[in-house]
Order: sequence, then structure tokens, then C-alpha cells
Amino acid sequence: METAIRESLDYPGELEKLYRSDKKRFEQSFFAIYPDIAGSAMADYWKARLEFDHQADPGRRVMKSDLLFLIISCVLAGLLIKIPQLTGFDPDEYAYYMKNGGIIIFMGLSAYIFLTKNKINSWHLVLSLLVFTLSALYINLLPAGEESDSFVLASIHLPLLLWCIYGLIFIDFDTKDHLKRIGYIRYNGDLAILTAIILIAGGILTAVTIGLFSAIDLNIENFYMENIAIVGVVSAPIVATYIIRNFPVVTNRIAPIMAGIFSPLVLITLVIYLISIILTGKDPYSDRDFLIVFNLMLLGVMAIIVFSVTGTSVRKKQRFNEWVLFILALITLIVNMIALSAIIYRLGEFGFTPNRTAVLGSNLLIFGHLTFIMMDLFQVVRKGKEIKTVEVTIAKYLPLYAVWTVFVVFVLPFLFGLK
Repeated sequence: METAIRESLDYPGELEKLYRSDKKRFEQSFFAIYPDIAGSAMADYWKARLEFDHQADPGRRVMKSDLLFLIISCVLAGLLIKIPQLTGFDPDEYAYYMKNGGIIIFMGLSAYIFLTKNKINSWHLVLSLLVFTLSALYINLLPAGEESDSFVLASIHLPLLLWCIYGLIFIDFDTKDHLKRIGYIRYNGDLAILTAIILIAGGILTAVTIGLFSAIDLNIENFYMENIAIVGVVSAPIVATYIIRNFPVVTNRIAPIMAGIFSPLVLITLVIYLISIILTGKDPYSDRDFLIVFNLMLLGVMAIIVFSVTGTSVRKKQRFNEWVLFILALITLIVNMIALSAIIYRLGEFGFTPNRTAVLGSNLLIFGHLTFIMMDLFQVVRKGKEIKTVEVTIAKYLPLYAVWTVFVVFVLPFLFGLK
């Protein structure tokens, strides 16, 4: 859609056709690329037109079907997460939330996306339901206890696999369009930020509510946490998606601002952290817990780089941010190589286990991805290429993560005898 809008700027009739074919997607795509096309008379006209629709009647969308679909999706997620209370078994005893939490959240999100589509493809719907059903049956029937490393890894990676499935639903199963994948990544950046804001606000509301009732000698903590808070947690991403889809004027400004603020801060923190490692003599080769923290940091920084690239790309060319991202990618690649060498060392010393195999595979995937990203960023800062080329590289690599999660969830447990 973004490409089509750019190519149709000189053809008002074509723009109108695009708008009428999918108003929501047109609106999202237009505001995503507006910083690049600002100044064009046609772009300024459409900006005024789209913003006026929101300003003229802010509640107009709230009264339409989207709000109903939001409620239906949240109720579905709420009922599924409350199955233990409704059926009378201890969710902690059966590790219900660990096994099913991610499935329920992505089912709720997928339900909302399907309900808000202009036209539902029956095959896509059936396939999606089949994947979610089989995933739920598999993880709940997997013959392994909570102390099994392969079971824990499968439980952790299954939501990542479902994130990939949800991505297919989000882009309407159009795997050939890299721009749609980029749009999905950009959406995830906005989703993470908005969901965090909603959860923080919900946490404050929870504390205030429980405090007010305790002041009049009514202890509602257990009731509130079991019936309201837990439903709020699984509903937060769906509510965030509703906001992203219906108020793009606001949400499209979040990622660029966060990218501009946090990328330099993460770079400074990472440099100080690496210097501190040297000064304190910490060793990822012999300290297993430190290696785990090291890898978690690597995953976090990698995610920040990806979301920062998609956030920076919607703004006009900014040399400072591009250099920050290049240096951050370079340093993160060095961190990744240290982590890889430590993992290979521990494999040589102690042999293969489910955890070491999963960490090795994840680090190799990230190493390859980071290498391509860094090379593209080098082309951006040294040869003036558009940062959108980095987005394409990020988008092309995503299927490899999906393949790896399939391996960890469905093959790794049986490869190690469910140990």
C-alpha cells in the first residue's frame, strides 16, 4: 500500500481508489510515509482530509463495529484465560498460564484482525484455527514435566511461533510483499510501547482500587486479581491494536520518537556495560548465569535495533540516528560473537543439552541477521543509501526465525528424549 500511495501521488483518482479499497490500511500506510512525502500538495491535502475525519468526530469510530469486535475479542481472551477458575482446577499446578498464556493472547489478537477484515478468506480462517487448536493440544499433551528443559523451551518458543502465525494473519498471508512484513514489524514496535503504557496504567488502577476498598475493610485483592486483572493483562495487546488501527495520527508518531530517544541511550549503556565486564573480570565462559544474562541482553538489544530501524525509516534522513544504529549494530555483533564463543566452549566442555542447543541456534540466527543489518547500515552511513534497504533485509530474514521456532517446539523435545 505504501508503494502504491507513493506512485499515485500525481493521480488523484488512483489515490481515491486506494482509499476506498481499504480505508484503514490506506490511513496507516499514508501516515507511515507522510514524513517522506510532506510538502507535496496532494500529500498535504490527504493529511488534512484524514486528520479532519478524526478531529471532526473523535467518537465516530468508537460507535461503529470496531468497538464491538474489540469487546468480542477481549471477552474471548478473558474466557480462555479464566478456564481454570471456571472449571475448578489449580492453574499453577498444571502450569496453565505457562502453557497457554501466549496462545490465548495471539488467539485474541487474531480474532480481532479477522473480525475487522473487509472480507474473510475462509481458508485462512480454517488454517489459523487449525494451527491454534493443534498448538494448544500439543503443548498441553506434551509428556514432559515442568523440570524438563525441552518442555520449558517448547513453552517459551511456542508464543514466538504463534507470533509468526499472527504475522501471516496480519499481512493477509501475502508472503511475497516485503512491505507488509515491514509494516508488521513497525506495528509490533507500536504494540509493545502501547501495551506497556496500558499495563502500567492498569497496574496503577489496580493498586488504587485495592487500596480504596481496603480502607473500608473490604479485601477484594483475590477477587480483583482473578477476575479483572488477569483479563486485563490478556486484553491489553488487543486494546493496543485497536488504538493503533483507529488512531494512526497519534500512534505513528510513537516509534520515531522512541527510536530517537532510546537508541543513543542503549548504545551508551551497552558500551559502559562492556567496559564494566572487563573491569570486574566477569567471564561468560565459566559463569553459566552470567552467560544467560548476556544472551538476554543480546536479544533485547537486537529487538531495539530492529524496532529503531523501522522507527527511524519513517522520518526524514537523520545522519545522527543512522550512525547510532550502525555503531550499536557493530557493538552488538561483537557481543554476539563473544556469546557464541562462550556457548561453543561450554558445548565442548559439557556436551549438548536442550538449553545449549537452543541458545546456540538462536545466537547463530541473530549473528547472521546482525551481520546483514550491519552491512546495510554501513551502506547507509557511508554511501548514502536509504535506511529502508535495512528494513527489507530485516523483513526477508523473518521466515528463518519461524523455521527455528518450529524446530525448538516440535523437534527438539523428542530429539533429547523430553529431557
